[in-house]
Amino acid sequence: MKFGVVIFPSKKLQDLANSFRKRYDPHYSLITPHLTLKNGFEANEEEVVNFADKLRQIAKNNNEFRLKTLKISSFQPVNNVIYFKVEPTKELNKLHNEINQEFSEQSLDYAFVPHITIGQKLSSDEHSDVYGSLRMKRFDHEETIDRFHLLYQLDNGSWTVYETFRLGKE
Repeated sequence: MKFGVVIFPSKKLQDLANSFRKRYDPHYSLITPHLTLKNGFEANEEEVVNFADKLRQIAKNNNEFRLKTLKISSFQPVNNVIYFKVEPTKELNKLHNEINQEFSEQSLDYAFVPHITIGQKLSSDEHSDVYGSLRMKRFDHEETIDRFHLLYQLDNGSWTVYETFRLGKE
């Protein structure tokens, strides 16, 4: 099975992200707006139980933190992804690093750039138009993150929660 680890932002930020994702993200119906902490990986049931135990310990040893977005950015020219740029914080980077150290045999495809995708798989022209119209706008949003989630992918390609981990809690 395929698993991943994410943070789901508040409903307010999800609604804002979805207002763009409906038009610009073909994965809109497959997963709620999220910040990826651990990219998709394959694991069997026994492996995921062990990983969930480790995630529980990581959650217990990390505290809630502030998530802040200010603007829209893009990964272009690497790919035509448009996203809410999430301000990297010491706490967020620590959480990401601890989770990914548990799967050190899996290489990271990219450096960790905290973000919430609002558009992807756009043609270069579409990307240029959409990004050009959005990049000058400010998207000031700040909230407290107190949990993260282990997800698994269903046969239809959609993702659902396997387990939720509260930060700083037993």
